[in-house]
Amino acid sequence: MPIAIRPCGPQDAEALALVSRATFLESYADVLPAADILVHCEVQNGPDLYRDWLATPGWRAWLAEMADTGAPVGFALSCPPDLPLKTGPGDAELKRIYLLHRFQGGGSGAGLLAATEAAARADGFERLLLGVYSQNAQALGFYAREGFSQVGVRTFRVGANDYDDLVLAKTLA
Repeated sequence: MPIAIRPCGPQDAEALALVSRATFLESYADVLPAADILVHCEVQNGPDLYRDWLATPGWRAWLAEMADTGAPVGFALSCPPDLPLKTGPGDAELKRIYLLHRFQGGGSGAGLLAATEAAARADGFERLLLGVYSQNAQALGFYAREGFSQVGVRTFRVGANDYDDLVLAKTLA
């Protein structure tokens, strides 16, 4: 199943929202209460939010889609850092990297991360930061393999509940 990765813009907001909602449900249906998932997907994964983000300077996204059909299967989103630790002008944040489970393990996640890192380097950033749910062992393993290490912790609200995210960083050489 060949996957193509391309930069996207505000016109891709519906595709980003679709993948975002689907992957959030896939990842957390057995962890989070349904009400929290529904609220989170409505507020944090809607197309209007993606449209706004992609129209904002400093925000960039890459869409992973089926090469033959164009169906969206994942994406990465980067932005200026908004994390509870000291950051500087050399820092960028990987806000989201979502990939449908069926397409994980084939290199598409690494491809999305590589596109994000290449753009960050080209823009002069020296460090890439991200937050990931502390109990998401699969994501934590992926980031460890990709050279990220923990630099902090943050509280992340989903619906009516708070969860711990680990804040990870990778130096961009």
